[in-house]
Amino acid sequence: MRHRSMLVVGIAVAGALTVSACGSRNHDTGGSSAGGQSTTVVIGVDAPLTGDLSALGLGIKNSVDLAVKTANSTNEVPGVKFEIEALDDTAKPAPGQQNATQLVADSKVLGVVGPLNSSVAQSMQQIFNDANLVEISPANTGVALSQGEKWASGTKVRPFKTYFRTATTDAVQGPFAARYLYNNAKKTKVFLIDDQKTYGAGLAATFKGEFTKLGGTIVGEEHINPDDRDFSAIVTKVKSSGADAVYYGGEYPAAGPLSLQLKNAGVAIPLMGGDGMQSDEFIKLNPKSQGDLATAVGLSVTKLPSAAKFISDYAAAGYKDPYETYGGYSYDSAWAIIQGVKAVVAANNGKLPSDARAKVVDAVQKVSFNGVTGKVSFDQYGDTTNKQLTVYKVDGGKWAVEASGTFTD
Repeated sequence: MRHRSMLVVGIAVAGALTVSACGSRNHDTGGSSAGGQSTTVVIGVDAPLTGDLSALGLGIKNSVDLAVKTANSTNEVPGVKFEIEALDDTAKPAPGQQNATQLVADSKVLGVVGPLNSSVAQSMQQIFNDANLVEISPANTGVALSQGEKWASGTKVRPFKTYFRTATTDAVQGPFAARYLYNNAKKTKVFLIDDQKTYGAGLAATFKGEFTKLGGTIVGEEHINPDDRDFSAIVTKVKSSGADAVYYGGEYPAAGPLSLQLKNAGVAIPLMGGDGMQSDEFIKLNPKSQGDLATAVGLSVTKLPSAAKFISDYAAAGYKDPYETYGGYSYDSAWAIIQGVKAVVAANNGKLPSDARAKVVDAVQKVSFNGVTGKVSFDQYGDTTNKQLTVYKVDGGKWAVEASGTFTD
């Protein structure tokens, strides 16, 4: 068993339904509730259900499905039956935007969980905001989504009141990784690579800012296309740079081959990334990933007593795909919407009001409950108040908890 270390100071670490070809509405919602349900509320899900990132997207979908089944079986909101409608964005902004429009058009949809990608979220936010439809992402970490484009200069303005997230931001994740790599792993020379996407570039930028502030040196910087798989030119540059670690802003489909090609070239240094890399798929793509590192938002659900029932229920439900990195946060996102609906119904004599969407937005802003991942609540920007993170290290073909803590400025 690995010894779990704490980080250094600074990381106190209704009728018939019509289903379109691009989405599915789940009718298997765990049975009917007591007293007979007369109102159907749909929770939308937007995630990559096919393509390179589908492992993460399917975990999101299944975890929301589990939350809906739980709410129905326990009659969490008397008089309301929940269903999900899951749409595939293939991790691309254009399909995400189309999905947002489709979900808004369905008056039964009172909340949406997703998306996975920050770049996809950018294409959806205005649509949801115009419709007063709450959106809670379990995975977005791009800071500007909630705090505006000028957040880095200290000017924080919330662009969309309907946008929330249960994942903490790259303003926390990047510096958290930098502190671990510099203070704990004793790495002082880093080669920085990103995939030029909203998530990857933003994560790399916040890492760089903190790493150099600590006294570390960025010995080289490169940008890749996320669809690239031949990294020979970059491998050569890293090899000659004198770097003692590589930090990658991006996701596992490119990170796995990148790390493997570095190791095959004799570059025996760890590659570190963020939550988009911390997937079992990364290890499958890279049989030489031993020693590589990744941060993830929140604490490991396998270590949280609050997650035990979620893990057990997920297994009992028989989903063929694992809940993956964002499962717990997806369940909590869906439960926050369910609690928002519950508050609105309770305040309106047990019925949904005509302006239910707008009222659910207001109710979600005020939710506070003990969820799978710990305390679930949102600050004035719609960001999670949970600033806990974890560093994972590949050990024996599995991600093992290396360190964890709460980020402090």
